Amino acid sequence: MPHTTTVRPLVVISVMASMAMVAIEATIVSTAMPQIASELGGLNLYSWVFSSFLLTQTALTVVFGKLADLFGRKLAILSGIAVFVLGSVLAGFSWSMPAMIVFRLIQGIGAGAILPVTLTIIGDLYPPRERGKVQGYLASVWAVCAVLGPTAGGLLIRELSWGWIFWINVPIGLLASMGFVYFYHEEKPRGRPQIDVAGAALFTIAVAALMMLLTDAGSASGVRLGVELATLLISSILFFVQERRAVDPMMSLSLWAHRPVAVCNAATVLTGMSLMGLTTFLPMYVQGVMHRTPVEAGMTLTMMMVGWPSGATIASRTFHRIGLRRILVYGSLFVPAGAIPFVLMTAESSALFAAIGSAVMGFGMGVLSVSCMVLIQEIVPAAQRGSATASNLFSRNLGNTLGAAVFGAIVNYGLAHTNGAPPVTSEELGRLLASQAEKFAASDALRLALHHSLHVMFLCMFAVAVCAFLAMLCVPSLDITKMSKVHETAEP
Repeated sequence: MPHTTTVRPLVVISVMASMAMVAIEATIVSTAMPQIASELGGLNLYSWVFSSFLLTQTALTVVFGKLADLFGRKLAILSGIAVFVLGSVLAGFSWSMPAMIVFRLIQGIGAGAILPVTLTIIGDLYPPRERGKVQGYLASVWAVCAVLGPTAGGLLIRELSWGWIFWINVPIGLLASMGFVYFYHEEKPRGRPQIDVAGAALFTIAVAALMMLLTDAGSASGVRLGVELATLLISSILFFVQERRAVDPMMSLSLWAHRPVAVCNAATVLTGMSLMGLTTFLPMYVQGVMHRTPVEAGMTLTMMMVGWPSGATIASRTFHRIGLRRILVYGSLFVPAGAIPFVLMTAESSALFAAIGSAVMGFGMGVLSVSCMVLIQEIVPAAQRGSATASNLFSRNLGNTLGAAVFGAIVNYGLAHTNGAPPVTSEELGRLLASQAEKFAASDALRLALHHSLHVMFLCMFAVAVCAFLAMLCVPSLDITKMSKVHETAEP
């Protein structure tokens, strides 16, 4: 029989298990995709295995945040886990790349529910003084999964088959669901909810068009980009018209216009861009320019996952003493500070130099991720907490996508314009990154071209990180404890 009262420690374990399913997907699928693609064919669709997941996850994060406010967290999280597990089972049985992409779309829908709803549950169960500590535990889930994902993927492929990288989610999902069913109790939302179906549909179309536009920029035909841009503009206009007239809009425009929410979400977009620039191109620099091994390149990036939970934990244990605004401002300084070593790197630099910068940036991002989430959750009533939480996660995903598109375009432009030298082709870059440069006569020229291209990208990443710090200066001074009490007394 389910408990009549919530058992918080067991609910936290269920939350961590749910988040682990989503967190490990990024690394474990990346490890297995070369073998999967070789068996299924359709290498031209390789990137869409990842893009499809991110597309539906980003598009539906805000939708499920609103549904959690309307119908309760328990129904929303159980639905999300069920959809994610269903997509995982089907993905493991994929017979072609198009089928894999469709099933990854289903997985993305489930992920779009799991992340905002689990964080909303934590926001409901723990007051700010305690919540930060739990947020530190959740940050460690991502760090552990980032480290274990590639190893687990390699072992599953070697000992079993690639299908098990998806099927492993089934027992985890079942255990997490049982934890929520038996140990999580919530009051049912009062009143008859009104679902803004038109708003949800238009928002999903607009975000999907935006994601496809950013993904295809620089590679697709002008006609395709024109169709995607037109779809984005039309659906966005119709969406804002719909939200202004809806009785209970899917996305509260007043929520996004609230200064603390707007500032935190803007900073989250910018740090998401910086994160994507670092994770995508730091290994390329360490291997291609410094001529270090893939293991060393991976270690420089892994240090970010060491700094992230450290920053999250320290922020969670100190913000109630020194103030949330100070934590946000001081913590945001670590992001541009950590980016400075990448601006100064040369081919002769030590990999340790890059690792230190990665750890410092990760520390700052950990501070900001926890502090922004606590701030956003506490300045809104509990009835809007799901939507507020989802807005921050949406901003993070949007920043990741923007970062991949913008920084990728900068690097590609640099490689195509090499100060009079022939443009660097993908085949030449592939040989360089495959550690065959000693057998390649033009390796020095390639290294120089790659250095200049990535140096410009790191400069832009530093500028974006500085903008995130400037955004944090606009956060007003707020007493989170007093605001929490006001919202609690205002609840019917």
